[in-house]
Amino acid sequence: MAGAAAISSWAKASADPFTDYRGEWPGRRHEITAQDLPRPYATQDANNRPGLVRRPKNAWPKVPPGFKVGLYASGLYKPRLLRAAPNGDLFLAESWLGRILVFRGINKEGRPEKTAVFAAGLDRPFGIAFYPPGPNPRYVYIGETDKVVRFAYRNGDLQARGPAQTIIARLPTGGHWTRDVVFSADGKTMFVSVGSRSNDGDTPAEYHRANILAADPDGNNVRVYAWGLRNAVSLVVDARTGALWAAVSERDRLGDDLPPDYVTRVKPGGFYGWPWFYIGGHQYPNFQGAHPELKDKVVVPDVLIQPHDTPLGLVFYEGTQFPARYRGDLFVAAHGSWNRGERTGYEVILVPVKNGRAEEDYQDFMTGFVRKDGQVWGRPVGVAVAADGFLLVSDDASGSIWRVSFAKPRQKNARQALLLGRHNR
Repeated sequence: MAGAAAISSWAKASADPFTDYRGEWPGRRHEITAQDLPRPYATQDANNRPGLVRRPKNAWPKVPPGFKVGLYASGLYKPRLLRAAPNGDLFLAESWLGRILVFRGINKEGRPEKTAVFAAGLDRPFGIAFYPPGPNPRYVYIGETDKVVRFAYRNGDLQARGPAQTIIARLPTGGHWTRDVVFSADGKTMFVSVGSRSNDGDTPAEYHRANILAADPDGNNVRVYAWGLRNAVSLVVDARTGALWAAVSERDRLGDDLPPDYVTRVKPGGFYGWPWFYIGGHQYPNFQGAHPELKDKVVVPDVLIQPHDTPLGLVFYEGTQFPARYRGDLFVAAHGSWNRGERTGYEVILVPVKNGRAEEDYQDFMTGFVRKDGQVWGRPVGVAVAADGFLLVSDDASGSIWRVSFAKPRQKNARQALLLGRHNR
């Protein structure tokens, strides 16, 4: 009866596509469509910034049955984006310290065998990319908040080989400050994400903002690849199809459940609405009647996720340590809300991708960073897949990197797995 009651309760809760941290647990599925959106200002504007606390003594991230979480690194200062180098080293942006760290290997305690400072003295570094694509890169590109630079590099380098070379000298500053950098599969195009300066501005200060820019690897031929993406914090290229994907944080101040954040393939030349529209042709109230010629051109994103989740890092899983069904799927770090009456996010989600296209829903994968009283001890930011197939997650609230592995579920988890499978239907 207890299991039936739990399933009934879950079914009732899932009838509403919008939820908060109390409705997030490993394996739960969510689906939000453009038809689910409430009217603007259906709820009052909320300022509910997380009350960060130290990780409680027995608190630990939660993952689906069969998975387990280890603490790979701790004592870091607000760790942000993670990227795995072709040789297996792990690169991390400590943006607020202006440096890039490198971690190598794992010892018997589950910690890095070596840790080094690859580069320092940078201005809020975030994006990290290895060029050219493939097993033997010659450069590491770094997206600083005002420019893109690169360092000479060979596999195994724990320190930059020389000073930074500026590739793109002037990116707009202020407002959303993160600049991710990735390369097309053929290495011919560099993509740079630049978020908006404001929540909803339509001013000259937004020039080359709320865009994904494209350029040649040497920094020439800078152009707009896609536009109207308020803050495409992180980018990734699907190695199977060559498509560019982005995790996008939408605008605030429209209510608890509006508008959804999203994960999407980025169409060349695509317009995603900001600032005049959102999630298709929904007109933003501050710009009633503006640009009617664009209304039918707004691209509806592939996967809508909880409003104010704040998706940051994303990575395709191409390892072999997890079960085969996870290969080709996207893991996304959701940093968590502030503009919402009840918190949402503070988790890692899974976006199933089949034949290059996302399925209609997504799943909670790694949760447990919010206490029952709503206080927050962990906020995922970056995700990467290590050479051994383990999933690595940076957490800028606890200053940690978590390491997720898969082991065959023990028999005592069979009932839990059965209920989870029912939940996932």
